[in-house]
Amino acid sequence: MESAFLSGQMLIAMPGIGDPRFERSLILICAHDDEHAMGIAVNRPVEGLTVPDLLERLEIKVTGELDEDLVLIGGPVEVERGFVLHTDDYRVPHSLEIDGGLALTTTREVLEAMGSHNMRPRHAILALGYAGWGAGQLEREIRENVWLTVEADEALVFDDDYDTKWTRALAKLRIAPKFLSSEGGRA
Repeated sequence: MESAFLSGQMLIAMPGIGDPRFERSLILICAHDDEHAMGIAVNRPVEGLTVPDLLERLEIKVTGELDEDLVLIGGPVEVERGFVLHTDDYRVPHSLEIDGGLALTTTREVLEAMGSHNMRPRHAILALGYAGWGAGQLEREIRENVWLTVEADEALVFDDDYDTKWTRALAKLRIAPKFLSSEGGRA
């Protein structure tokens, strides 16, 4: 990795993270610099709340057939706010570009695009809330073995097999979950 910043990378929660909001979480880092980091969890669905249901509640017109994708819990910060993580084939001036061909948009426009047959991004997930860290906090947590990092890929970010995403992310690092310990060490 050329940069010490992790935008476009994924965080894999280690066993014993100590916070049930992040147990077995897989988080895409959307922004990371000296002052802060923010990411969206991509494997924590809101049971029973689908994207079409939410668009209907927000009175957004749907002009095509939509999959019954579940809305995700993006993290514990600003849980009443929606974030759309999507491929960068859809952009508006307010989209945050993320490494790896991804973008994050929080405007109503992207919700309208999701409901449109011919304007929607190739892949998108809708999440409520985000995970956030202050200056140096994420780096400290990584040093303390709270998180592992892995390259993002579209399957880990966008597929709906939420139960296996954490294990598949570990497999990209050639790690089997049964060999992980909640105790960190130093060599």
